[in-house]
Amino acid sequence: NSKTKCMSGEYFMKKVLFLIHDLGQGGAEKVLVNLVNKMNINEFDITLLSIFDVGENKQFLRKEVKYKYIFKRVFRGNSYFMKLLTPKQLHNCFIKEHYDVEISFLEGPCARIISGCTDINTKLITWIHIEQKNVRRAIAPFRSYKEANDCYNRFDKIFCVSKGVKRDFTSIFDIKKEVKVMYNVIDTEYIKKMSKVQVSNTIFMHDTFKIIAVGKLLKSKGFDRILKIVRSLINEGIIIHLYILGSGPEEKTIKKYIKENNMEKYVDLIGYDINPYKYMSKCDLFVCASYAEGFSTAATEALVLGLPVCTVNVSGMDELLGKNNSFGVITENEDNALYQGIKLLIKNDALYRFYQEKANERGKCFDMNRTTSMVENELINL
Repeated sequence: NSKTKCMSGEYFMKKVLFLIHDLGQGGAEKVLVNLVNKMNINEFDITLLSIFDVGENKQFLRKEVKYKYIFKRVFRGNSYFMKLLTPKQLHNCFIKEHYDVEISFLEGPCARIISGCTDINTKLITWIHIEQKNVRRAIAPFRSYKEANDCYNRFDKIFCVSKGVKRDFTSIFDIKKEVKVMYNVIDTEYIKKMSKVQVSNTIFMHDTFKIIAVGKLLKSKGFDRILKIVRSLINEGIIIHLYILGSGPEEKTIKKYIKENNMEKYVDLIGYDINPYKYMSKCDLFVCASYAEGFSTAATEALVLGLPVCTVNVSGMDELLGKNNSFGVITENEDNALYQGIKLLIKNDALYRFYQEKANERGKCFDMNRTTSMVENELINL
């Protein structure tokens, strides 16, 4: 029981704080909302604190979760400003109440703030969502490697969203505390329900092989690679259409590439939509071309919808799809290999149908209740 007995013999709920950068369109943001919405409100008094009060996912928080923010909007130079203060100073500035457990739900700035907690009665947890690949990237939000290493060692527990992320994180930092793998919380029932919503426009052609790529339009997500591959396939006379779902800093570059290569007829840049599932369910193949991932939320959601997945080999994919391409196609993380993988699924009808069945089978494995219970038990046993 997570209710703790106080001196009077009465029970009180565990006060838990989750800190995140914002509640924008990323996978980690969606996962956090799923988690706090599903947690037992009779056992946990939950506060979600956002560094910046922005993001589409805020609207989905249930009313029992207390929502707070530090800054109303994102401001220029915020990462530089944060580094002017020590973790302890940041914590003193931003977190005024006592919590039994304080959780940084993202690596970097959130971890830096939470690690500044000096209350010996508060337990600290951090989540690591991405492979950081090298020391330079991993310590960018910190003043130095030493500060980053010290901060992460202040936590009582560290959760990584995949085995690959754990390998990466523990190879960069000298961690003395327990590091565990904790898979993301996926709301499968909601995904299936929302996938049935009709799409108002007429962009989905029935006689075309439809590829969808989903994510924030960042360089790391590899949308440039998908466009090059689609261009090559079109030049070979293969009838396909690409749908890109998301918004972000690379939007202008993507639009420019589409225009310069006369691909307007073959590519639709849909933008961000709070319900990506209504588009995903109308497509034939989900493609992930990311240069780095943690544990792809979008690829997991594709499987829940029974949509075959073709991906480059990034962290978490062998756990998601099986090491021998059991539930989807994993290629080497380079352009030609991904091109060959996509082409094979378009051309080989029997293979495509096999992966359709396998996607459906794998999609049934993501039980939201099980993952939430695991998180709750970790909090109880701290």
